[in-house]
Amino acid sequence: MLIPGFARLLAQEQPPIQAALERAVARLPAPVREVAGYALLTGGKRLRPLLTLTAARLFGCERADLYDLAAAPEMIHVASLLHDDVLDAADTRRGRRAAHQVFGVIPCLLAGDALLAEASHRVARFGDPELVLCVSDAMLRTVAGEAHEIARQGSLSHGLDEYLSIIEGKTGWLLRASCRLGALFAGAGPRDVDALSSYGLNLGMAFQIVDDALDFADEAETGKPTGGDLREGKLTPPLLFHMNALPDAERSRFAEAFAHGRFSPAEVADISRRIRDRGFDRAARDMADASLDKAAACLEGLPDRPERDILRQALSFVRDRRA
Repeated sequence: MLIPGFARLLAQEQPPIQAALERAVARLPAPVREVAGYALLTGGKRLRPLLTLTAARLFGCERADLYDLAAAPEMIHVASLLHDDVLDAADTRRGRRAAHQVFGVIPCLLAGDALLAEASHRVARFGDPELVLCVSDAMLRTVAGEAHEIARQGSLSHGLDEYLSIIEGKTGWLLRASCRLGALFAGAGPRDVDALSSYGLNLGMAFQIVDDALDFADEAETGKPTGGDLREGKLTPPLLFHMNALPDAERSRFAEAFAHGRFSPAEVADISRRIRDRGFDRAARDMADASLDKAAACLEGLPDRPERDILRQALSFVRDRRA
């Protein structure tokens, strides 16, 4: 459940964030505008823009063009979703048909590329090399994390340490950049910039761990197909816990099916139910607490302003979310 202050801020900031995203879509080349708008302008929690706004305001920055800066991480995020859905052959995204199912693969890939280019361009227009470096680092780390995950698809040869390395890249670095952008934009000192960067990185890792636990929740609760990671051969903590609890013979059969993506819909449903019944999804959520504790520690020493409380509330939002 969202705590009232955080929920209020999310609702309050939706219209100006949406307006900034609409301005970004309007700048894109006409052939990709419809596809990008379909992906970018409907749905999403807008956590990344909210982090940029809050980080900047923590240091007293209230510039009107802050919203255009805050839109950049969301554009990068949505571009990665467009590409991911193509790679995963996903049918749905956020409760409706995936963009590539509507517009085709090539238009979606090009729309993702255009969003990345526009995100880079709008950050560069502020004329601060540190902002550009922040965004380019996040893009590079995100791609590296995604490539690492693809390289391990269908593999059971790695454990939790490598999983954490993967999600640090594919999710953590973009939330890191979301916080770092705001702090840099506001002119915060190096120590505060680094503290907010570490906060964002750890928040992002916790977000992904909880997301991977939610992958095995009932579809009626999340609006997302259950067991997607199982079908796609992505070894996440709930699956690792499940596999380690199996008898040897059953574990061998599981490994064979996992390596070749041979789970039937009935098997996916059964394994997901067993993961929930045995509490392996809750055990994964418990893993997220270590990252959330690190993030909380990063907030100590930052200015004692209402924005610091918002950043603290974001930890509860990530820990307790159900969709």
